[in-house]
Amino acid sequence: MKVGTDGVLLGAWVDVADAKTILDIGTGTGLISLMLAQKSFSEIHAVDIEENAYNQARENFLISPWYNRLIPFHQSFQEFAANTKSKYDLIVSNPPYFHHASKPPEESRTYARHDDHLTFEELIRGVKKVISDNGRFCVILPYKEGIEFMDMAMRNGLFCRELMKVRTKAEGLEKRVMMEFHQQFGSMNESCLTIKDKNDHFTSEYIELTKDYFLNLEHEKESN
Repeated sequence: MKVGTDGVLLGAWVDVADAKTILDIGTGTGLISLMLAQKSFSEIHAVDIEENAYNQARENFLISPWYNRLIPFHQSFQEFAANTKSKYDLIVSNPPYFHHASKPPEESRTYARHDDHLTFEELIRGVKKVISDNGRFCVILPYKEGIEFMDMAMRNGLFCRELMKVRTKAEGLEKRVMMEFHQQFGSMNESCLTIKDKNDHFTSEYIELTKDYFLNLEHEKESN
């Protein structure tokens, strides 16, 4: 689970404005934390239960220009939320989601893609405990699971204020959904992002969203 499209999308989409403290739940190798560090001056805490992922995230943080603002934690989010005294202005997560699927044999992929170790209910309860009064919680999920998660979150006092549907191609169905939750109820802004056009080239909207992180996308834009 190195650099995946989901992590890139969420890291690029999240608005870090006014966030002095950020929490990355299930950081993996630290991709999203590093992306948010690049575009903010925030202190970022990153939690992961899987030892190899934690070790890779810690190494990636140490060799980055933002090492003094990136702090990894090797523990479950449930344990972290139960014990931390910190409150976070921004919480992000690319969480496990295959709670109805058969499990792959590799343990690390099981951690990354199945919710045995962090259910949606546990994620929502933990976020409610550590989010600041005016904090925001951003998450990316497959479309079906995302709609289920939004309903569950709203029943627990987290209200979706920004929703972006993601299609791989314009003619395809929505494959992912990114959502931003607040503790205050309000109207929801809805938008849609298409990653590739009919010629299998990245769309201008995807290039614009991710241009600060992919050096080769502007070259592709020029060649289209």
